[in-house]
Formats: sequence, structure tokens, C-alpha cells
Amino acid sequence: MHNRNRVKTALLVLCVAAVCGCNAKTGTEGTKGTSGGKTLAEVNGVVVTTEDFKRELENLPPYLKPMADTAEGKKEMLDTMVIRELILQQARKDGIEKSPEVAEKLEDLKKRVVVEAFLKKKVEEQAGLADADLQKFYDENKDKFKAGEQVKASHILVKGESEAQDILGQLKKGASFEELAKKHSVDSAGAKGGDLGWFSKGSMIPEFEKVAFGLKEGELSGIVKTQFGYHIIKLTGKRPAGVRPFAEVKDQIKAALLPEKQQEVFKKLKDDLKKSAKIAIKEDVLNELGGKSTPETAAPPAEAKPK
Repeated sequence: MHNRNRVKTALLVLCVAAVCGCNAKTGTEGTKGTSGGKTLAEVNGVVVTTEDFKRELENLPPYLKPMADTAEGKKEMLDTMVIRELILQQARKDGIEKSPEVAEKLEDLKKRVVVEAFLKKKVEEQAGLADADLQKFYDENKDKFKAGEQVKASHILVKGESEAQDILGQLKKGASFEELAKKHSVDSAGAKGGDLGWFSKGSMIPEFEKVAFGLKEGELSGIVKTQFGYHIIKLTGKRPAGVRPFAEVKDQIKAALLPEKQQEVFKKLKDDLKKSAKIAIKEDVLNELGGKSTPETAAPPAEAKPK
């Protein structure tokens, strides 16, 4: 219970801090929202829509997103949005929005957003990686892409054995595995039709792995009990040990090389901007601000005088 309250508090703080959130476009003039979607709530005439809600979810940090997977979590999320709107409305009535302190912070925020958008645009435009670059890296580093035997599987995970038996019966009668996984599976893979992707031996818990590697491609398991509940496994692919083909690791290579490429683009952009600008750094004023000296700039220790 205490942990749940902490999560709710963190969620409220994040929602309140998101000044560009649910009603940035609509304001509090009592008009209909313009952000699209169905109306979820009205707060003193201000509309909160399903599109507003989706944007809030996208902006949540990863550790809080699972909280909104449940009906209760979604209700709490909406409640925080309503509370934030009430705070905004009251703050405007109190004139907080027009205070010098808020105006100054908004101007700082605007600068940060503009700089971030500029850098994102420039880096994305110039940090592209051609397929030839990715292929070259693959050819020169094939040893990095060796893998043991792998399988690809999907599963449906439920808490009760009787529910698992019922689902297995439906599958044997021809029901869609993916649809049943989306409807019944209690883990995050359920949203993807139960797809767990490719994995090697040692990646899953022993009871699950033993059954998965023993299935034929396209085969359905019986009910597999683990510490997490009751699984029904479907094997969707098998590949032997060896070097994984380029097509399968292309995205992985791109993800690994892109940050370094982006750093190169950023450094060049920074250097080019400095070359075409007139910059005068007042070292004496900077030194007045103080700060600890680094080992390179620190003064050498005085030599000990003989007594």
C-alpha cells in the first residue's frame, strides 16, 4: 500500500510538472478541446480527451508506464490529469502565470526546447547510416554475431490452471493464439500476441526452456507450470547455431553505431557554429566564479624547503 502511494505521488508530480500536457492547446476558457479523440473528462469546462491521455502515457518514464496497464492505473492517471488542470486553473486565478519568476522560467524553457528541436533535426538529417556502412561493419565483425541454437516462441501466461486448461481447449479447436494471448495473458508479451522473440538456451527459466526447445516448429505445448503461473507455449521458429545473417542483425548494428555517428555530427556542428561566430570569453570573470581546479589546471605543490 505504501509503495502504491509513492507511485501515485510520483505520478502526480510528473503530471503537474508537464506544463505542456493535457490542455496546453485548449487553455482554461471553457471551450471544447482541439487535440482530438473522445472526451474523457471535463474540468470546469476544459476538456480532457483520449489523445491527451495517450500523450501523457508516452511522456511517462518507463518505470511508471506499467502502472497504467490496469483499469485502476488508468483511472489514477486520469485523476492526476484532472488535479493538474485544477491547479493550473487556480494558479491562473491567483496571477501566478504572469509573475516575473514564472515568465523567466518559461523563457528559459523555451530556449531549451528550441535548442533541443534544432539539434534533433540537424543530427537526424546528417547522422544517417547507409546500408553499405552497416554491411561493412557486419562483414568485418562476423565473429560478434555468432549464436548458439535459438528458437522463437510465443506464450500465453495465466495465474490459474483451470483457466489455462480452458484456453488450451480453445486453441485445439482452432482459436487464434495471438487473440487469446492479447485477451488473457497477464504478462507484457500479451499485447504482442504472446510473442517472446528469439532466445538461446539459458535465457528462460529451466521449466519453460526445456519445453520450448523440445517443440517442433508450429507445435503447441501442453500446460507448463513455473513460478510465474501456467504457460501455453507455441514454437514459431528454429535456427541452428552459427553466424546470424545480416538481415537479422541489421537493426542491432544500426542501434550500436548510431550514437557514435550522432556524436560526430554534433561535434562537427558545434565546431562549424563556432567558426562562423564572434565569441569572447572573459576568463577573469569566469575565474571569479570559483570552482575546484582539475588535476591538469591545479597549481603544482610548493617544493619543500630544507630545514
